[in-house]
Amino acid sequence: MNDAPTYDQEVQAIRAYNQPLLDSFQDWLVHSGVGTKTIQSHVANIAFFATYLLYYDPLQRLDEATSGDVWMFLADWFPRKALWASTTSVRAYLTAFRKFFIWLGATSRVPSETVTEVLTMLKDERGAFLNAVAA
Repeated sequence: MNDAPTYDQEVQAIRAYNQPLLDSFQDWLVHSGVGTKTIQSHVANIAFFATYLLYYDPLQRLDEATSGDVWMFLADWFPRKALWASTTSVRAYLTAFRKFFIWLGATSRVPSETVTEVLTMLKDERGAFLNAVAA
């Protein structure tokens, strides 16, 4: 008998794991004085990224994401798959990712090296991400 979890069970477990992360990130944004609409946008953007992390093997939790995952999302997957992809939405994602990874690092959920790699990549590749949706 095979006791390995099914794909659906793994997805359900990861979503259950990610939800408290999203809730805590939202709380942090509230306490940092960010406006309600901006908070909703940032949390929704990171939640959508969490869904993206469940499309490919291996399935990943939000706190397992790397700069490569963020790059693939912004440079390739989001521009191709999201009908609403635009320079405005990419700018919103850049800000959401920046805040999310700063929060992940500040709360010791990811190593500081991961935060640095993501923030550097977001800054260095900003033009490429914007061009990907402008084309």
